[in-house]
Amino acid sequence: MKRLLVCLLGFGLAAMSISSHAAADAQAGAVKGQTCLGCHGIPNYNNVYPTFHVPKLGGQHAAYLVAAMKAYKGGQRSHDTMYGNVADLSEQDMQDIAAYFEQDGK
Repeated sequence: MKRLLVCLLGFGLAAMSISSHAAADAQAGAVKGQTCLGCHGIPNYNNVYPTFHVPKLGGQHAAYLVAAMKAYKGGQRSHDTMYGNVADLSEQDMQDIAAYFEQDGK
């Protein structure tokens, strides 16, 4: 129950932060998110070490993507490659990238 409450609170905060920043720019996100496609844009791609399926980002809800990027950046999710890709992203960068993947479906 605590985990559910924490998740819901996290998603609520992510949604509030979306509305408190400048509007997301999907066109800018298409440029900023190009490196994401190196792994997330390959159909049925699996990471080699450790082996796991790399999820497709296209069509995901923007709020979920922003929350995930923030979790990697903040250390709540652990993955060195993802941390390296999001560590220098600003809030606006995350919003733009998430908007691109939400609408684009790649």
